[in-house]
Amino acid sequence: MNAWTHSAIERIEADFCRSADTHLIALPLPAWSARGIDFYLKDESTHPTGSLKHRLARSLFLYALCNGWLREGTTVVEASSGSTAVSEAYFARLLGLPFVAVMPRSTSAEKIALIRFYGGDCHLVDHASEVYAAAQHLARELSGHYMDQFTYAERATDWRGNNNIAQSMFEQMAHERHPVPRWIVTAAGTGGTSATVGRFLRYRRHATRLCVPDPEGSVFAAYHASGDASITGAGSRIEGIGRPRVEPSFIPSLVDHMLVVDNANSVGAMLALSERLGRKVGPSTGTNLVAMLTLATEMAERGETGSVLSLLCDSGERYLGTYHDPAWAAEHMGDVDRARARWTARLNG
Repeated sequence: MNAWTHSAIERIEADFCRSADTHLIALPLPAWSARGIDFYLKDESTHPTGSLKHRLARSLFLYALCNGWLREGTTVVEASSGSTAVSEAYFARLLGLPFVAVMPRSTSAEKIALIRFYGGDCHLVDHASEVYAAAQHLARELSGHYMDQFTYAERATDWRGNNNIAQSMFEQMAHERHPVPRWIVTAAGTGGTSATVGRFLRYRRHATRLCVPDPEGSVFAAYHASGDASITGAGSRIEGIGRPRVEPSFIPSLVDHMLVVDNANSVGAMLALSERLGRKVGPSTGTNLVAMLTLATEMAERGETGSVLSLLCDSGERYLGTYHDPAWAAEHMGDVDRARARWTARLNG
């Protein structure tokens, strides 16, 4: 290992040691608690770059360094819907490497501003399906390295432990009423988090089941049902989750249940949860909440008790001009007000 690579790994490890683990929030839902069902959200918005993707970006950089794919001065290129690019820009700046994010033109202005804040450049394309080829082309043109989160997300993280997100969840749940969740819910962007959680559950022999909610337009649910990896779709309108094609990192055999969530319900649930928490959350968290409450309703109908755990993926402050803007949401996401009322009622039990 050369001196620069040694130093780069040390810098990432030092950054990790400076960061505390993310909080596990117990949702105060008295009507559900009275039925013996408890809800938890692991708050990934508190990472230095503000989202769940901070974990992925750290793992991808370490994976690339240990594989010898990064050298001093290498330009890092990534295809992203925004949050991974924000986190990778942070780590690229930490290592003094140039960074270019290839993203759909529809990516929120707040995310673009954050990438530039961390010193990255943005290359915008018209459709989510174009990011892959554009990123590969740029990496070749710049003699750089295409990080390719959609291929490497499921293998860059050590799913057996080493402070991965699943291990952290179970450690934080140890003293709760139902310490082993009946369900863990995590929507998929790359599929890396669902793969890590699913493998960890099997490795530790937990009875917990894994649910992946899929936003409308994404192909993951159809792939899970059919096994046809050639399926393509329009793509998700919920930033950060869902894809227009089957990604290599999405492993359907690790997923126990999937459900499709339409856009209005994702955003309506996001708004209902934001009001309940007194702080804004992002739309993918709304998608997760729809699944949590759907599963809890089914549990209650069967007379089951237990805990349901999911992720607060990022802050709603990144989406003030889009999903949290009433006019924009009504135009692009459907009847959000009706959906908000529906999920507010469900939160109340």
